[in-house]
Amino acid sequence: MALWQGVRRRKVRKKKRKFQMGREHTETLVGERRAKNIRAMGGAVKTRLYAEMYANVYDPKIKKSKKVKILSVIENRANPHYVRRNIITRGAIVETELGKVRVTSRPGQNGTVNAVLI
Repeated sequence: MALWQGVRRRKVRKKKRKFQMGREHTETLVGERRAKNIRAMGGAVKTRLYAEMYANVYDPKIKKSKKVKILSVIENRANPHYVRRNIITRGAIVETELGKVRVTSRPGQNGTVNAVLI
């Protein structure tokens, strides 16, 4: 008797459902604002941000926020190629009119670019 005869394969208990399906991630670019609302699970609404020109920058020294124009992406740990393509993700370091800032929001899901002055 061969060894493989005693081994049984497990049956699949259920199929994959539509709510388990994911979506492609959003690559938010620097440019004229383009956004779209998307229905998420439970009727929640996520705002997909495809492009944004301004960021809400918080200055920890004076403890105030200001709307500032984004110039370019300097560093992005998510993917080094995003710097060349000017793609903003959470944690990206961006050059603005005030100086360098780190993005703290998730633009592809939150619909805004929130950042903290470095």
